[in-house]
Amino acid sequence: MTCSKDEIMTVATGRYIADGDTVFIGTGLPMVAAYLAKATHAPNVALMFESGVLDPRPRSIAKAVGDPRLVSTARRVSGMLDSLLMLHGGRVDLGVLGCAQVDRFGNINTTAIGSYQKPSTRLPGSGGANDIASCARQHLIVTRHNRRTFVETVDYLTTPGYLTGPGARERAGLPGGGPIGVVTDLCVFGFDPQTCEMVVESVHPGVSLDDVRAATAFELTVSPDLHETVAPTADELDILRTRIDPDGVYL
Repeated sequence: MTCSKDEIMTVATGRYIADGDTVFIGTGLPMVAAYLAKATHAPNVALMFESGVLDPRPRSIAKAVGDPRLVSTARRVSGMLDSLLMLHGGRVDLGVLGCAQVDRFGNINTTAIGSYQKPSTRLPGSGGANDIASCARQHLIVTRHNRRTFVETVDYLTTPGYLTGPGARERAGLPGGGPIGVVTDLCVFGFDPQTCEMVVESVHPGVSLDDVRAATAFELTVSPDLHETVAPTADELDILRTRIDPDGVYL
């Protein structure tokens, strides 16, 4: 069964979610991925939103973190302060983040493209992303792949990855473990435990390593175990298309 780029990104993201985890997510593909994980291999995952919604079981896809569809079925609804206190208290296993720019160490820019004082594009800023990347036990980055996004150096450091490399997070006093991967529409990156730099671990079906290299503005490091990303199963695609996002809100 053929699938779209968004569907393979969603399935690849969902596979990072383990049963029993508490996962801090936003809307869009990360939310769809989390719903898929909960419907398949991780039925006991607790989903958490910045708005203070904990473990919702919505009957249809939400369009914002404060969407009433989340609230009406949640195990608990409190507020942003409560959700951030849980995060800072070390109770979140995985956070899932997007970005406008990311460098080889997984540092994220969502503040400004170009100069901060006179940017070519002003972006929304951190929101809760800095808190998630700083305090969650680990986090995952999900973004589309092109040279404007995968840059040598981010124009503004909004959210920390491994900063300048080995030991930098510890010296900065960040309690969270840092990024464990980057899922794009071309490939999946891991991070080298020695250098803390991105490593291409798999390329999606129909994508070559040259495609990934052409879409990346820094020199690629490739895993010796490079393989093809496992394609979505027919069951996963059916759940996405008929139960989770049948109206194509995000997919």
